[in-house]
Amino acid sequence: MTNAPDIQFLDRPDGEKIAYVRQDARPGKASLVWLGGFKSDMDGTKALALEAWARATGRGLLRFDYYGHGASSGDFEEGTIGRWREDALAVIDTLTEGPQILVGSSMGGWISLLTAKERAERLAGMLLIAPAPDFTSDLMWPSFSEDVRQQILEIGKFEEPSPYDDEVFIVTRKLIEDGKNWSVLGKPIPFDGPVRILQGMLDDSVPWDHARKCVDVLTSEDIVFTLIKNGDHRLSSGPELARLISTAEALAAQIEAA
Repeated sequence: MTNAPDIQFLDRPDGEKIAYVRQDARPGKASLVWLGGFKSDMDGTKALALEAWARATGRGLLRFDYYGHGASSGDFEEGTIGRWREDALAVIDTLTEGPQILVGSSMGGWISLLTAKERAERLAGMLLIAPAPDFTSDLMWPSFSEDVRQQILEIGKFEEPSPYDDEVFIVTRKLIEDGKNWSVLGKPIPFDGPVRILQGMLDDSVPWDHARKCVDVLTSEDIVFTLIKNGDHRLSSGPELARLISTAEALAAQIEAA
């Protein structure tokens, strides 16, 4: 976990609290917002690597935990895409100033696109890592057996061991049904800033051709889609983290020079 003195909390109107850690940028330097993945928290390997880079280079970085994730309050099983979208908008509106670079990992890529639809004027650019837009309807639901689908519909949730840690992976009916309300694929998203996408070719959670659909919906003409031949979904090995940092550095420098 993050060192306790570093964590602050943003109060939400319903009494919940969003945990965050903020590092301010030096004058003239870019600021970034980390948007994590489904059931991930702000202490993940990629988020902490970005924070170390930001601190060393004078960039700003805000990382936070969605409702029901990490150090934030709330019951994960009550969380939805719509709720997590609201969390992202709230931290950007309340805790940041000026144009921000969104760094969205997996589900955070979907949240990034939803944020771009609502706050394009607040965004300087995006760096998406194995982005998973519309994953509840396009990836998750089709992958379930008929028995699992029936369990979700009748009982309200499905539980299985997580492929990434020792915790239980929970998918709720509420998550699946709410996700349909926030579909972003198939319609243009007006955003003209630079976009960089890192995607593993061996990703068994988000196929590379699904992640590539982000290129189709974003209107920006400055999009670079990087396919990493031996990369998996996490993209957290030493060389992959180095690629993430070099991509963030180049993107931040481009925005600072504009």
